[in-house]
Amino acid sequence: MWEQNYIPVGDSIFISAFLAAVPIFVLLTMIGILRKPAWVAALSGLGTAIVISLIVFGMPLKLVVSSISFGAAQGLFPIGWIVYWAIVMYRITLDTGNFEIIKDSIGGLTADRRLQAMLIAFAFGAFIEGASGFGTPVAVAAAMLAGLGFSPFFAAGICLLANTAPVAFGSIGTPVITLAAITGLNELELSAWVGRLCAPISIFIPAYLILVMGGRAALKGVLPAAIVCGVSFAGVQFIVSNYIGPQLTDILAAIAAILSLIALFKVWQPSDTFVMEGDTGGSLTMQTHPFKETMLAWSPYILLVIFVLIWGSPWGKEILDTVNIRITWPGLHNEVIQSAPVVNVPTPYSAVFNLNWLSAAGTACGLAGFVAALILRMPMGQYIVLLGSVLKQMAFSLLTIASVLGLALLMNYSGSIVTMGMAFASTGALFPFFSALLGWLGVFLTGSDTSANALFGNLQVVTATQLGLDPAMMAGANSAGGVMGKMISLQSLAVAVAATGMARSQESELMRFTFKHSIFLASVLGALSLLYANIF
Repeated sequence: MWEQNYIPVGDSIFISAFLAAVPIFVLLTMIGILRKPAWVAALSGLGTAIVISLIVFGMPLKLVVSSISFGAAQGLFPIGWIVYWAIVMYRITLDTGNFEIIKDSIGGLTADRRLQAMLIAFAFGAFIEGASGFGTPVAVAAAMLAGLGFSPFFAAGICLLANTAPVAFGSIGTPVITLAAITGLNELELSAWVGRLCAPISIFIPAYLILVMGGRAALKGVLPAAIVCGVSFAGVQFIVSNYIGPQLTDILAAIAAILSLIALFKVWQPSDTFVMEGDTGGSLTMQTHPFKETMLAWSPYILLVIFVLIWGSPWGKEILDTVNIRITWPGLHNEVIQSAPVVNVPTPYSAVFNLNWLSAAGTACGLAGFVAALILRMPMGQYIVLLGSVLKQMAFSLLTIASVLGLALLMNYSGSIVTMGMAFASTGALFPFFSALLGWLGVFLTGSDTSANALFGNLQVVTATQLGLDPAMMAGANSAGGVMGKMISLQSLAVAVAATGMARSQESELMRFTFKHSIFLASVLGALSLLYANIF
């Protein structure tokens, strides 16, 4: 067995922490400055981590290899499993033509630009984020707004701003599920803390969008809608994240916001008129569809809600978990010894892989998608081809996920995460504020709340333990703070520009537009985290 050494260089925690952080610097430099593809950056960071683990921390090669394989396995299952089936679900609705009906049912409800922004950029975008995530909501919502007549620049900017509220629970809760897998903390407890941090911000995002679009005068005309939209979304986001789990948080919150706005439109419409800067006056060709046809188009996501609720229910999990396969990871389980300050007495570090192939949320999503394909009468041959197409489409994404999780687990088992956590503990009482900003930085540079949680989740836990703070709250702050970095990540900007037909040269202009909002909202969330930690 090998014992971790948290201060391996010169008896200095800061020199040791700097060297421990080199793999992260390499990853972020590759993707943020050199603009290399995410999979290249992830592999570069992983290669650097191997060198640091072997040379600086003295970790045996056998343990290095086992740690990486353990992390890669967790990246592919359950995380990659969830993402794969979420995208399959989206593609089923798209390839059968039913996504156009879904768009018509949302986009044809109002002609007011402010209300269209709330419905499409915020509420519908949140729904797509919850169902598939990974850039899809910005692409879909921005294209819809541009088609409705929004200037491409405003369509892209508004959708990037709106995509802050749901990101932490995107793709059927993947960021929170990843955080639980990395930290070993209870998934529902983490989900609850992320919800407690995100929901108060979500209340104000619809109003914030309108302020950005047209200032206080524009907001005054649609204030009732902004209140209804924000409160309904945030209320359901809080309840579901705290009492059900992360998988359906975005989907149910978005449905609540959409239905609340539709109900409001029946009894209220803005009395003023609003002309947005750069409005082209165009319009998407919106068709009116029969109720039965509309419900059929929405059926894949209705089924998804039903399946995930069954899978997440106590009795459902109890039955489905009976076939779980728990694997003590070869060459790693109890082969690493943790010591103070992580534990009071030297303790073997377990490494158990839970192959919950039936009870995993991805399985629920996959079964819902299969039933939806039957209901929508997709030919079985087309469905099989689609499965292969999505797998091919996701090949590099899966490689990135596996590499980032391999990097994260290697840093955990080598002890380098603990070293960085001990250095971060020097920020003392202000750490909750910087905790949220650390998540913001991770998403800003990696483009993914899931990746940021994998990289920094255990760092947050170790530092919180050092400072006597709630580890789940600080890990949750990482994920919640990360959502504010999504709007300025290179991947998000590229998706928004492509979806609206803007020139690639306008990415920097769009980033300047969103950057000040990103900094402001991340600071607000950091202040909220500080209040939770020290006052409430």
